[in-house]
Amino acid sequence: MGVLMRTGWSSRQYTDAFLNQKSDGGHSPGPDSQLPLWLANERNVIGWGSEPVGTDAGQAHALAKPFPCHHDMHGSNKFGLSSLANLHLLPPTGSVLITPPLKIKQGSGSPCRVLALVERNVR
Repeated sequence: MGVLMRTGWSSRQYTDAFLNQKSDGGHSPGPDSQLPLWLANERNVIGWGSEPVGTDAGQAHALAKPFPCHHDMHGSNKFGLSSLANLHLLPPTGSVLITPPLKIKQGSGSPCRVLALVERNVR
């Protein structure tokens, strides 16, 4: 099971408002600093996805434990997906994500087109 954080951030589209840069860096929503470690260890999730440009909050560099998703979630070999759109169209549970990455030689990440499969209401 993976966890997706729906915030409405994708409604900003990819503009200056999406990046939301201020003099001290980006400002975007992200998980509490203790959540990624708890999800990785206590819930054994396979990954984390979010709508903003990164999987951590925009100000994650200033947390007591900086970049918790990168260290605790991705450091535990769990996937990370960012810049997701249309999460408001998904049901709270039960979606299946298809996330084929591009194969990049010696890359630490890859763009991918994320598709969600949801059960269709049949009448």
